[in-house]
This record gives sequence, structure tokens and C-alpha cells, in this order.
Amino acid sequence: MVNHPLENARDSYDVVVIGAGLGGMTAANILARSGHSVLLLEQHHKPGGLATWFRRAGGHIFDVSLHGFPVGMIKSCRRYWNREIADSIVQLKGIRFDNPMFSLSTTFDREDFTNLLTDKLNVPAETVEQFFDTARGMQFTDDQQLTTGQLFEQFFPGREDVVRLLMEPITYANGSTLEDPAITYGIVFSNFMSKGVYTFQGGTDRLISMMATQLEENGAHLRTRCSVERINVAGGRVESVTVNGRSVKTRAVVSNANLKGTIFNLLGSEHLSNDFAEQARAVRLNNSSTQVYIALTPGEMIDESTGDLLFTSTAPTFRTEALLSRNVTSRTYSFYYPRTRPGSDRCIIVASTNANYKDWADLSKDDYEAGKEDLINSTLEHLDKYVPNVYEKVSHVEAATPLTFQRYTRHLEGASFGTKFEGLAVSRGLPKQIAGLYHTGSVGIIMSGWLGAVNYGVIVANDVDAFLL
Repeated sequence: MVNHPLENARDSYDVVVIGAGLGGMTAANILARSGHSVLLLEQHHKPGGLATWFRRAGGHIFDVSLHGFPVGMIKSCRRYWNREIADSIVQLKGIRFDNPMFSLSTTFDREDFTNLLTDKLNVPAETVEQFFDTARGMQFTDDQQLTTGQLFEQFFPGREDVVRLLMEPITYANGSTLEDPAITYGIVFSNFMSKGVYTFQGGTDRLISMMATQLEENGAHLRTRCSVERINVAGGRVESVTVNGRSVKTRAVVSNANLKGTIFNLLGSEHLSNDFAEQARAVRLNNSSTQVYIALTPGEMIDESTGDLLFTSTAPTFRTEALLSRNVTSRTYSFYYPRTRPGSDRCIIVASTNANYKDWADLSKDDYEAGKEDLINSTLEHLDKYVPNVYEKVSHVEAATPLTFQRYTRHLEGASFGTKFEGLAVSRGLPKQIAGLYHTGSVGIIMSGWLGAVNYGVIVANDVDAFLL
């Protein structure tokens, strides 16, 4: 991988991919493997997008956020990347919930969830089976008027404890809320329910390095520190991109940047029909998140009965507005043990909370720093319940906010999960407006998270391949 901006880059490519998140990297890999010349541009100094990592003094390595995805990631990585990457995906078996309604552990698959719902929460087995079958049978073409909240009310009327158990992990996985279309919940939930939750053993530093190597072997040119300023069109077709002040000609562009940023900042609405431009403006951005990164002193271990993922809340009931509030009541902890990153001698904890961009963006500099400090201290205070005397064991701690994610990904409002459901139709409709212009990324909740990003990259790569041929 070349790290110097545009070093040895050609003047013309079949495809230029903007943004090296998982969707962009996957699309680039498939297209390069198919024999097309591909230039993959990333404005950050490393690829990966939100599936990346950073290192701090003392050798601490942090994955950017907690990571959990369905078993389908194994098949997708084996088919569209390589077997070594697929074989590094392992199941997380210690999933815990702790809130005022219940405290329990699960392997997070259909059989175990069925047992929990019937034995612990006294839901009739027939109702549970009908709910799971309904979720698994949902399709993109289904009714989009039915909300997730209405879906729960159909099967579990008045059962807020059941809603909390089934909803909270999906909200953290992709920003889904009770007010979103039920289809956005059902498809993602059924994917997780098939065989549980998985992660990548060895950390995202190993994953992204393996992907970069694969891209290079397939002939793709990956260039970091390359900021695309403009997608240039002529006669209704893609002509070139302007990157770091240089023009690179191309027959097709795949943007893995934020959907609205792609349309209004890189392209310009003047190239679109009025109706499509209005449709794009109406797309809502999804929420962002905050993270607290905690490294324990080398040798300080956490009892593995603490779990791999821990969903906690002090709120009496599950409410979307409570999940997003700066007055944090709900946190999800991702525990990284030495087995998670073989060769390590330390434990890492990432605490995640969903958040609203405006709650952080409108703060003064002093209030912003104070807010981060409060987030760190309140998280450590809360974590002490699960990791006793954690204050004495910590050697490094820092926080990230929606502004942090905006800075490093350039996603509008630091939207961790891209756009709401209506973004999918706009993303898919872009090539009909501009020939050769495609978008892949986190859109529509369904196409978010690791598996959604990879699979959407596959879909778009196949579209581009057909267009080029």
C-alpha cells in the first residue's frame, strides 16, 4: 500500500472509488478482481472508515467502536475477500443484558432467545416462533408503513421488557428506532438471530491490513490522504474526479462517502432533476455515537465472565430519546481480552452510547472539553460495577464524540449509520441521474453495519461491472 498521495497514480482509470470504508474497499476489490483498473481514494491516512483502529502511547491499540455482526459475514468475506479473512471471524458467546427490567446472559441465537423469552419472560412459545418467522420473512418490497413499534405491539402488546430485550442490541448495531419501518428491524434482527454475533479476531488493524494486501494483489491502487473535491460530469455522464487538485479521468465513480455529501458537496444538485434533488434533500441522516476508549495496565485482566458485549441501562424503560440523550442512561461495553487480539497482554474496553450530533456541535470549546471529561468520568464510575476498582487499573482513557467521527470520516454530522431508510432509494437511483455514478455505504439502516456495508459494496460492484461491460 502506497501512503504518499497519488504516488504513481495514472491519469485515467476504469473506476474511481471515493472512500475506503468496508463498502468502498469491497467494491474496489471485486472490480479489480474482475479485471478493471481501479483507483481507491481515502482522505484519511489509513483505510477502513468506521471499521478501523488507532494506536496510543504504551502500545495500546483500539478498534474505533464495538464490533458485532451476523454469521453471514463469514460467507461474504470468503466469497468476496479470501478464506484467511473469513476464518478469522469468531463468535462472541458472552452477550449480557443488565437493566432495571432484567439481568441475563445469552449466546444471541434463535434457540437461546426462544428459551429466554419463554422461560424467563413467560412469552408463549407459539408467539415467539411466529415473531421470528415474520422477521425472517421480511423483504425490501414489504409494507414500509408498519413501524417497528407497531410490529412489537402486534406480537407482544404491553411487554416493554420484551421490546427492550429484542430491540436494544439492534439499536446499537445500526441506529434503528421504534419509529423506523419494521422492515429495517426485521431483516437485521433475523440475520443476527440465525447463529449469533461474531467479531474479527486480531482486531481491525489486522483485518484492514489483510484487505489492503488483497486489493494490491488484485491490482487496485489504494491511495490515502487523497481528498476528492469534485465529481466532474459532462453530457449527463461521469467524466473525472478532482482529487488533491489533480484531475483523474474515469468511466465510473463509486462513492463510499456520505450519501448527502456525495450528492450536494461532490456532485452538485445542478446536475440532477429537480424531483430527484428534492428527494435527496428529504433524506434524514441517522444518529451518531460517542465512545470511551479504556486501556487497562498491561497484565491487569478482566474476569471473562464479564462477557464480550454488555448492554447496560439505568433507565426504567426502553426509549429512543433516552438512548440519544447526553444524560447517559444506556451504555454498551465491548470487552477485548488477550484472546481477542492474540499476542496482546492487556484488556481493552470500548464503551459506546448513541448520540445526537447537535448536542455536541453547539457547545463552546470549553463546554465541549468538559462534556468529554464528564463522559469519561461517568463511564468509569458506571463501569466500576462490572470491573471492580477499574480506576486503579486504567493506564489510558479518552473519548470520541460525533464531532470526532465527522472529523475523521467527513460524514455529515458524524452520522455513524449513514441515513435513514429513505436513503436507500436515493442511493440506488443515482446512476439513473448520472451515467456511471454509483453510491455505496451506510444507507437505509439495512445497508449499515459491517455485513450491510460489505454486501452493499458487492451489489454496487456488480452494477458497475455490468455498466462497464
